[in-house]
Amino acid sequence: MTQKLDVAELQGALKVLPQWQLSDDGLGLERAFTFTGFNAAFGFMSRVALAAERENHHPEWSNVYNTVTLRWTTHSVSGVSALDVKLAKKCDSFA
Repeated sequence: MTQKLDVAELQGALKVLPQWQLSDDGLGLERAFTFTGFNAAFGFMSRVALAAERENHHPEWSNVYNTVTLRWTTHSVSGVSALDVKLAKKCDSFA
């Protein structure tokens, strides 16, 4: 079963994800990615979508031209879980 990260675990996760931020409500990890154009942004979104589908865990996101804004949160635990951290790391590797 998925569990919400405690404060120490969340701080540790943010240290290994330096470009990610805790959302203002404290319930998610957020980051904006900027690419060279729409095609690159869309390709990134496709890779993230496939990874999310494999994990059955889907992001909150938006895309405007070359920028993708992403938020990982686990609604069932009302906060950030290890799965959110895992997928944030995958996003970094895809970018």
